[in-house]
Formats: sequence, C-alpha cells, structure tokens
Amino acid sequence: MTGIFDRPFTGSLADSVYGAVHLGYLVVESQRLTTWHSFGADAIGLHVDELDGDTLRFRLDEHQCRFLIRRGPAEDLMAIGWQVDDHATFDRILARLAERGVTVREGTVEEGELRGVERLWRFPGPKGIVQEIFTTPVTTSAPLRMISAAYVTGEGGMGHVAITSRDPLGIHRYYDTLFDSRLSDYIDENVNGLTLKIRFMRVNERHHSIAVANVQGLKMDPIRTRAQHVNIQVATLEDMLGAYQRVRELGFKMAWSVGQHTNDKELSFYCVTPSGFELEVGWNPIVFTPELERAWRVTTHQGISIWGHQTVDPGILEKLGQIRDAALNARHPEISVPELSGAAS
Repeated sequence: MTGIFDRPFTGSLADSVYGAVHLGYLVVESQRLTTWHSFGADAIGLHVDELDGDTLRFRLDEHQCRFLIRRGPAEDLMAIGWQVDDHATFDRILARLAERGVTVREGTVEEGELRGVERLWRFPGPKGIVQEIFTTPVTTSAPLRMISAAYVTGEGGMGHVAITSRDPLGIHRYYDTLFDSRLSDYIDENVNGLTLKIRFMRVNERHHSIAVANVQGLKMDPIRTRAQHVNIQVATLEDMLGAYQRVRELGFKMAWSVGQHTNDKELSFYCVTPSGFELEVGWNPIVFTPELERAWRVTTHQGISIWGHQTVDPGILEKLGQIRDAALNARHPEISVPELSGAAS
C-alpha cells in the first residue's frame, strides 16, 4: 500500500512554505572549546571566530554565524536555526504553531547577536532539539580565513541534520506540518542483521535537510547525542579530500571513509566531532531543479553507499562506552512534540 508520504507532490502551492525555508545555523553546547577550535579551523578548514573564552563561531560564507559553539555540559546539538525567506512565510509558520498550541518564545537580543541574526523565535523540536526561525541573517564582508576554498550554501541552506528516532513517522509529520517537507526517498541499511530504514526529507532544492533513521526495532538507541550527524558541503572535490587528510593527520576520529551515497550521489566522509556526534563533509550531491522535482518518484535504496564509506572500527574501550551510553538512553523516553507530530489530517 502506498503511504501518505510516498506519493508524488500534487497539491496546491498557494499555502505551502516549501522552498522558502533553509538550514541557517546550528547551536552546539560543549566543554571542549579548544578542541572544537582546532577541529573546525585546522582539520575541517572552517573560518573560526573566538568571541570570548566561552563562545566560538564558525563561518562558511558571508553569514556571520553558521555554527555557534557555547560552553556547557551537554556535548550535543542544542538548536537548529532555519532561515525563512520573507515575513509572509514567517507569519504562516507562526500561525501553524499558534493553531496547534505550540509555545513560541521570542529570542533575546543576546541570543540573536550570538547567532548572527536580527531576530529569532524559538519553539520545541523532536528529540529536544530546539527549533529557531529567523528572516534576516547578519552578513559580513570580512574576508574568510579558512583552509577550504568555499562551501555550498545558498538556496539549499548550509547542509543537513540526521537523527535517530523510535518515532520516525512522528518526526516526518512534524516537519511536514511545519515546513511542508517532501519525502525524497528511503534507504534500507543492514545493521547487525537488522534492517534500519532511513527516510530523507527536503524543504528546498537540497536533496534532504533532515534525515531520520528508524531505531524502533532496536533494543536501544545506539546514539547518545540528539544528532547522529550534521552535514556541510564543500565546493570542490579537492576541499573534501583535503579535509579528510587533515582529520586523519591531526588525530581526530574518523567514522566512515570516503564513499558515495546511493540516493543523493554525494561523495563524502564522516568524522567524529569533539562533542561525539559526527560531521559529514560532502561534495556534489544532486540538486532538485524544477524539472527533477516534477519527475521525482520516491524509491527505496538498498544500502547507504554505492562504494566506500567503510566504517572505522573503534577500540574496545570506545565500544564499551557506546554500549553504556545506549543503555542510559534506553531508560529515557524520546522527547516529542505531539502538537506537530500527531496523526496526519
């Protein structure tokens, strides 16, 4: 039977916000700011601004902030900032939140300044990741001081976020209700004899801004952090391979070697950030042009990679730590937002 999210898009665009929402920034809490500085600047090749002893910001382009790293104990992704194209779309999203009784709080002036935006509004998100929306980023003409030549942002936003969930359909409904997300495809990946289904959702021309791996069939969520990984896209293959080499040479943990994905065809590698979730550095994924959008049909791919993406085997102590973290996760219910992720209308 065809699912509600498996059909080609045929609805009216009159009230849709699809295409007008873009991943703008990520907020991370960590005690390891010195390591984050080296990881961002020396290994990945980002522009790093040290605002004070408790705050780092990473730039990829003219936006003043793409990553905000603030001192704190969580070692996790704390918030996702979404850029909205115009005030009419912004008001439409706020109206959807109000209609469903979701608590929305305007960010403080300090929160806006730290994130490099003029104003923002905050509300609850899946897995406890706060969602933030804004219309006007603060940009700067100051030269980028970074090893990598350039990053691809623009209409596709700065990248994507991938999470694990015991309620992947609920998270899909959340972003469908909020941003009119569209299902790009699925991947069935075999993990220790179990098929792990991953769904990929787009809100603009990027193949996916959110990916959700279904861990409902597992005895415990194997991921300690709210995010499994976040993605950024470099402009050249040389930049991707250069970052891969620097990560290895500087002794940062590599999670998956260079490979190519089955669904969006992106070439990438995955390394482990100082806070424990992974960073995927990718190059040249497919883009949803209007022609591709009209022709696209949802399919299920077998396996996450056409080639490569070999896992890097952790040592026994790290494996024991992962088992401990997963066991702790199993004791706590997953944070959800039922007002936005309940049964579809």
